[in-house]
Amino acid sequence: QVQLVESGGGLVQPGGSLRLSCAASGLVLDYYAIGWFRQAPGKEREGVSCISSSDGSTDYADSVKGRFTISIDNAKNTVYLQMNSLKPADTAVYYCAAGDYSLLSTEYDYWGQGTQVTVSS
Repeated sequence: QVQLVESGGGLVQPGGSLRLSCAASGLVLDYYAIGWFRQAPGKEREGVSCISSSDGSTDYADSVKGRFTISIDNAKNTVYLQMNSLKPADTAVYYCAAGDYSLLSTEYDYWGQGTQVTVSS
């Protein structure tokens, strides 16, 4: 069974940092792109970042570009999202997903259960 497990969320002050992890099992990570998505209450789910294991390509939403960095550790079958200079607008449940390289949620086949990120003073 494919399983994606997010971790690393929590409460952080504006300007702070968090690193989210997405541990994948039951799939060959090299065959998938991994995307990070987020959804705040009352808002549409949006793509944050994605990475292609095959060629290393990355993409970011304009709202996080320059602040967030996605990376992959193939040996650990884990993808990370380093989030710096966090803003209250970044508050959301963050999900990782495996699928096709895209910032569109419809392109992804497998999803984790999410981890809460709250940016507040």
